[in-house]
Amino acid sequence: MNIETFIVDSFTDQPFKGNPAGVCVLEEILSEELMLSIAKELGLSETAFMIPLEEANTFSIRYFSPKMEIPLCGHATLAASKVLFSKMENQSNLRFITIQKLELKINKILDYIEMNFPIYSTVPSPVSGELLFALGIDRVVNSVFNKELEILLLEIEDCQLLKNLQPNFEKLLQSHNSINGVLVTAKSEQANYDFESRYFWPWSGTNEDPVTGGTHTFLGKYWGSRLGKTQMNSYQCSNRGGFMEVELLNDTQMILRSMARIVFEGRIRI
Repeated sequence: MNIETFIVDSFTDQPFKGNPAGVCVLEEILSEELMLSIAKELGLSETAFMIPLEEANTFSIRYFSPKMEIPLCGHATLAASKVLFSKMENQSNLRFITIQKLELKINKILDYIEMNFPIYSTVPSPVSGELLFALGIDRVVNSVFNKELEILLLEIEDCQLLKNLQPNFEKLLQSHNSINGVLVTAKSEQANYDFESRYFWPWSGTNEDPVTGGTHTFLGKYWGSRLGKTQMNSYQCSNRGGFMEVELLNDTQMILRSMARIVFEGRIRI
């Protein structure tokens, strides 16, 4: 079996920036064990596996980290979209169906790709001193939890502190046993961005995800309420860094808009 495989840098217009994702274009359904093995072999934070469905321009998509299946991944969706648009040059829209039966509508406008994502809410949630200590944070402005993705969101005041965080990941793992990750965010001090974030997820993926589209399903609503805006610019201030535009369409749907670069194309032989 030969599987057409790509590596795509998402949420960036430059190679070797943003968040790299694996993309496997399937001709037949693979077992979960094999998809997990491929994700481990590629060693990226996520790998997307997509296969065409009967309806035109519609694909099933599943996401695997090297540790587990992930229900929704923004940067791997963007990467998969970039691959498909490069293969279907005359097409400007497509549709993905996720393992949770979410329908993701994707549009291409010039060099930008728009992803229609659901909007999720957050609820207040306590945060332990042990977790804050592991992150290197003394105090937070707010602590909330998103149940769909099982992610803890912490808002802090200082954007510079956010950029300089160097978590102790061993202690971070020991500080909590019922979340998939912790998202730390702050209002941006840069004129061209509204808010910034970093995402740490040693429980279910790599230590830090360079740029995370999926967290914006609740991060967008969170900052929209805080700032009184429906259109915002987000920057994820990891070492690689990445950007996206966030547009809240209504109470249930949003658009994430950004760019991607294909940096590798080949085949996995099994």
